[in-house]
Order: sequence, then structure tokens, then C-alpha cells
Amino acid sequence: MRSCIINLWIVVALFVPVLLSLRSRRGETQIQTTPSSSSAASFSDSSSFSVKLANTFQFNQRIRDGSNLEYDFYKDTCPQAEGIVRSALTRIYFDHRDVAPALLRLFFHDCFIQGCDASLLLDENDGNSNSSVEKQAVPNQTLRGFDKIDLIKEEVEQACPGVVSCADIVSLAARDSVLLAGGPFYPVLTGRRDNHQSFFEEATAQIPRPDDNVTRTLHLFNLRGFNARETVSLLGGHNIGKIGCDFILQRLYNFQDTRQPDPSIPPDFLRQMRLNCPNNSNTSTNKDEFMTSKPMSSDVHSKSGMSYMQALSTSVSSGSTFDTHYYQSLLRGRGLLFADQQLMAEDKTAKLVSAYASDDGSTFRMDFARVMLKMSNLDVLTGLQGQVRLNCSRPVTS
Repeated sequence: MRSCIINLWIVVALFVPVLLSLRSRRGETQIQTTPSSSSAASFSDSSSFSVKLANTFQFNQRIRDGSNLEYDFYKDTCPQAEGIVRSALTRIYFDHRDVAPALLRLFFHDCFIQGCDASLLLDENDGNSNSSVEKQAVPNQTLRGFDKIDLIKEEVEQACPGVVSCADIVSLAARDSVLLAGGPFYPVLTGRRDNHQSFFEEATAQIPRPDDNVTRTLHLFNLRGFNARETVSLLGGHNIGKIGCDFILQRLYNFQDTRQPDPSIPPDFLRQMRLNCPNNSNTSTNKDEFMTSKPMSSDVHSKSGMSYMQALSTSVSSGSTFDTHYYQSLLRGRGLLFADQQLMAEDKTAKLVSAYASDDGSTFRMDFARVMLKMSNLDVLTGLQGQVRLNCSRPVTS
């Protein structure tokens, strides 16, 4: 009887925060999935939207779906693990607010290539320091937050040596980053193991690019089991943090090697973007050279950029940081990345953007929480697979 009561309390402790965090900014707890009839689009406009939010994710059967993960996996071996991650990240966040979008992006880039296995963190490939690693791939050269993961790992190791994987720390830190940035809470199952390999070629070829069209974006996500709605929801993570000028310059000054700006950018927005990301003599005008140049983090433009809050007109109000301003910007043609604005180029994704933008943000928050849970379970290593690294940048060698 006592065990039943304990289990009940665990269920309550897990799901009550989810429900509370998904409330609208006005404190409404009910999720409205169908905007008013005057809206340009609604989640009920198409049969693809008929699945209720209460339904569980339908995982692609080709992908290890995290079914071997557990809630509170470390309850016996390191019960304080999640608390250590949370408290350490909270201290970091109040000194470095930009850590939230940095860790969210790091989490995505890790999980998107061979699953959530911390392979992105490695400085050497399977013990071979001469082999290229994911960190060195062009799409990953502007990633930040590796040092913050190392700090958190050190604290966890002091409490529980050799127990908690780097992959679990990355997933937990991403969830807590979303929450600190004003986003929804979602449960993170644990028990991931770390990969001893890194995948440079895959990262180079398969990470979505800022200049991708909507067809390629949807294709890359579909290969990993994400449908259009999940993809559009996940891209909403761009609403926190800045988009670095590295990813914007080609669109502003040499769109598709024309030496002209993207003609789809509204003139007033083009002026605003160019003020934030001016051209200079060091900027490459060749697309291929730009995308394969030296580590972009060393360029002055890596420290500048724009947020989607800036992208919205000052006449448009936007509430909390983690709301629908990303989608509102796309509706007005004010997407910062070409790949983002491309969501308006296809009818099914344009309807999703319009639907997310048309309510108070509760639908987006619910969908984003669900798709982040799905992403965190993507192609994980569990059980006897992989290893638990003592240092997140180096594999354990026998």
C-alpha cells in the first residue's frame, strides 16, 4: 500500500509541473488548439492536425526511441544528479543569460547526428586524436556551451564518480535551459550512455543549414522521424537568443551568389538587418567559401546578430521571451534566416506558422514540450551500449 502511495506521488510530481508550465501568459490552463474562425489558419483545417495533443508521439520504428530510458534512472546510484545539474545551470544562467539558447542549440546538434549520445562533445574520435570530430564540422564551429557542460559534469562527478553520462547531462541541461528562458517544462527520461565515436562527415552533411529551402529542411527532419508539425514547432526554439550575423550575411549581401540581397526581404527590414550586421572587407562573397571558411566563431560577426524579438515591428506587442514572436515574424516576412522564412513557402508549413502565431502561445508551448521530449529520446544508447565518460571531451579507453 505504501509503495502505491509513493508511486502516486511520483506521478503527481512529474506531471503537475508540466501542466503548470503550459499555462498561457494570462494563467489559462486549458490549451486551445483551434483559433477563432477569423484566423488565417487553424490546427483543425487539415486532417494532419486531427491528432489530439493528449496523444503520445508516434516514433519512427527505425529509430531507437528511448523506450529503455527511465524516469529518475539515477535514484539509487546518484539521487542528487538532476538537482546538481539544475542548481549548477541556474548559477551559470544568472551570470550568462545567453547560456540557455547556447545549450539548446548544442543539444539539438548532438541529437540530430546519430542520436543523443554526447558524440558532439568529443575532442578525439574513438581514442584517435588525429581523426576529425563533430566539433570541427562547419555547422558546429559556432556552437558554445561546451565549457558549461564541463563545469556541470565536474560537479556531478564530485558527488557520483563515473555514474552519470554526459548525454544525460546535455539533455537535462537543455530542458532546464528552456525552463529558465521562460519555456515549458517537460520530463526528461534518463539512462543514456555516451558514444565513444564522433561523426564528422555526418555532421558536415546532415545538420540543417541556414540557407536550406523548406523541402530539404522537412526531409532532414523526416529522416529522423519528425513530421511537418513537429519540425515547425521545434524550429520555434529560435525565439530565444540571437541569430549570429555569420548566418545572415549571405542573405543580406550575396544571396545565392547574386551579390544582391534576398529580394523577398522587406526593404525596411533589410535596412534594419544591415544596421545590425554590416558588411566589411573580411566578409566572403562566395557562398561555398563562406560556408567552409575558418571557424566562424573567430569572426567579429559571431559576437553580433539579431533576435526574433528585434525582428518584430515595434508596433507589434510580444509578451514573454518564449512565446510566438518567431511565428509572428515569419508571417510578416521578417524571418532572420532564409531557412526560417522558407516555412512560409509551402502551404502545409505556412498553415502551421499561422496557427502557432494566432493564439496566445499555449499551443506552441504544448507542442514544443512534446517534441523536445521526443528529440531527447532520439536514437539513444542504453544498457550495455556505449560508456559513461569521466571527462565529456574524451572517451573512456580500456
